[in-house]
Amino acid sequence: MNYFDSHCHLQLPEFDADREAVLARMREHDVGGVVVGVDLPTSRAAIALAHQHDLLWAAIGLHPNDNPDEHFDETAFAELAHDPKVVAIGECGLDYFRGADDETRREQRERFEKQIALALAAGKPLVIHCRAKAGTQDAHEDMIATLKEAKSRAPEGARLSVVMHFFTSTREIAERYLALGCFLSFPGVITFTNMYDDAVRATPLGRLLSETDSPFAAPVPHRGACNEPVYVIETIRRLAELKQLPLEAMAAQIAQNSRVVFSLRS
Repeated sequence: MNYFDSHCHLQLPEFDADREAVLARMREHDVGGVVVGVDLPTSRAAIALAHQHDLLWAAIGLHPNDNPDEHFDETAFAELAHDPKVVAIGECGLDYFRGADDETRREQRERFEKQIALALAAGKPLVIHCRAKAGTQDAHEDMIATLKEAKSRAPEGARLSVVMHFFTSTREIAERYLALGCFLSFPGVITFTNMYDDAVRATPLGRLLSETDSPFAAPVPHRGACNEPVYVIETIRRLAELKQLPLEAMAAQIAQNSRVVFSLRS
């Protein structure tokens, strides 16, 4: 594969009208991707779609606040985690962006910790959603503390791999995640703002990933359109510019990083 989208939601209804055309464009440009669940139904749908296409894999998890009424069904998700197309647990994590009282934060941490335990038991990486309240780093501070504790308490021989999905924070926060061994996945946002350039520059080549989060947050020159996995090429193009590398070299590096973190065989 030439390019890799570490985070997309091709199973969502936004793609019902033209999913096959979107997949055809992925094949044309040799783009692979991880289809990410945000609850039990979308996780099952991600797996089903991945089984239909050799360029797709799946991640299963419960988003911190997309569906706050859903209980994390440990038995159901554990069964899904054994599927050979499942390469990660998530997206899961913490989201304080719209305000979260103490009880909400406690509930988010509780469901997140259950998914950390599942990732360790399944031997698969976590795909983490972390969004702080505007003007603060509150969710990131809690996330870093939680990951440090989880790594310190992991069973002997267990390894907790982490992908920070849609990374859009500071260089200092990036460096703290990198110190914990995390991979940072950058979205199309970096094509239309320079706010995260320093975070990209601080990230070693071996820890960089790229994503679309499609159908959301389309990059330049597709802003305003429904995002799709093939647009990850624009994000990789910008990463290449910031790292002063040819596009082909950056694409190859990101494809290799994706194979490593998700244990892909192709």
